[in-house]
Amino acid sequence: MILFTIGCEDDNHDHDYEYDEEHTDADGFVLEDESGTEVYREFEGAIVVNNLTLNVGDTLELSVHFLDHDGEEIEHEEEDHGEDEDELRITGNDESIAIVEAEEHEEGEEEHHEMAIHIIGVSAGSTEFKLELMHGEHADYTSTNNVPITVTSSN
Repeated sequence: MILFTIGCEDDNHDHDYEYDEEHTDADGFVLEDESGTEVYREFEGAIVVNNLTLNVGDTLELSVHFLDHDGEEIEHEEEDHGEDEDELRITGNDESIAIVEAEEHEEGEEEHHEMAIHIIGVSAGSTEFKLELMHGEHADYTSTNNVPITVTSSN
């Protein structure tokens, strides 16, 4: 009787943060304004910071940073990911109150790897949105909570 063992070990990979080199294994995310101030943080399903407010007619430009299991930012790899490059998808917001858009990267913007969203205040009220980090046709990360937005009148 001969016994064959096939191992699944690969000593060249660090599996602490990434379950696959091309997929992001995130446990949360942060939204920061242009000055670097956190306006929203979700980590392991809990809302830690929630201060997403703007006036009617204002536009917030927010950078999006995904967090590992220690709550630290996951650094974006500088290499080309081919056709399945990660992108943001926004769903569920009431566009009569606020328009939320993922920033589109222009062709040739190879040095700009930061993910960002824009929020435009349309009318006074509250709405919320779901944030997803898409990799091809599936989501590597989906926000656990709907992200609340408050739009105030600019009186």
